[in-house]
Amino acid sequence: MLAVTDRRRTAVDSVAVPPRPLARGVETAPWRRELAAAFRDPQELCRFLGLDAAVAVEAAAATGGFPFLVPRAFAARMRRGDPDDPLLRQVMPRAEEAQPAAGYVADPLDEARFLAGPGLVRKYGGRALLLMTGGCGVNCRYCFRREFPYAESGATRRGLEAALDAVAADTSLTEVILSGGDPLLVGDEELAAVIERLDATPHLRRLRVHTRMPVVLPSRVDAGLVGVLGRSRLSRVVVIHANHPAELDDDVAEAMRRLAGLPAVLLNQAVLLRGVNDSAATLKALSERLVEIGVVPYYLHVLDRVRGAGHFEVPEAEARGLHRALQESLPGYAVPRLVREVPGEPSKTWLA
Repeated sequence: MLAVTDRRRTAVDSVAVPPRPLARGVETAPWRRELAAAFRDPQELCRFLGLDAAVAVEAAAATGGFPFLVPRAFAARMRRGDPDDPLLRQVMPRAEEAQPAAGYVADPLDEARFLAGPGLVRKYGGRALLLMTGGCGVNCRYCFRREFPYAESGATRRGLEAALDAVAADTSLTEVILSGGDPLLVGDEELAAVIERLDATPHLRRLRVHTRMPVVLPSRVDAGLVGVLGRSRLSRVVVIHANHPAELDDDVAEAMRRLAGLPAVLLNQAVLLRGVNDSAATLKALSERLVEIGVVPYYLHVLDRVRGAGHFEVPEAEARGLHRALQESLPGYAVPRLVREVPGEPSKTWLA
């Protein structure tokens, strides 16, 4: 099995690296142009938000080997002049990242142990996870795969072919999860080719897509993507990732309406994060906004203890208290399941 090293994820580890600014005259999809124009320098984002230069200095020193990447569509939802804006806190490097924390490691979910082959992760019965790419549309500082060695894991085009062969040969599988990185970072043609292979695998019944792109870059949910997903014979489940109600603006709502029309089951997974959503009022507002735009609040994860993210942790007892408050103030369908992922367990561990 692959050993996760101490090396931080860098651009060379990713199969599909978010593109740099495009040359003049190059025509491409609007979402690609938006991604090419994303903030890649903390100082540039600080200027955009009118933040004190000291914030940028701290961020530049704390970035380390985990690159800084924030789409402008996501940054536009942040409060100007507020270094503690909950959306900004998710993406801005802080000095705390360099502080050692007991129990925080490079591979908190021990995923190296569950690599069943190149680009293929098998944790739970009947399901397999395809690592489509190592790139994301945004680099969140609490990401549990921030040090994952994607290239070494087989998350390459050649590895993906081997993974698809393995899925076709394993008749115990009924569902494939497209993951990464973010699987919607790949282009429509490449995505269509993968889905066609899955469609041709008779024992598969469901296609699940785990993605943050509809939230951080809603222009990705365009006619081309909807067409690719809509042609599949498989039942579709799209799991997005939003942690705060301010992330869910009208553009995100429109993206979710397009996905709902496939049709697809729409779910949200949030992570409980100190300084972002660690209040009952914020979590309630998040659930209510998700329901408004047609998304089921599915999971509320306690933090995966990845190295560099200790300052985000909310103690489990506090998490349980927040969840009780949600149960007391929301209808049952709007209350996410509070969970922790424990390596080696046959499913997520329900905490409430």
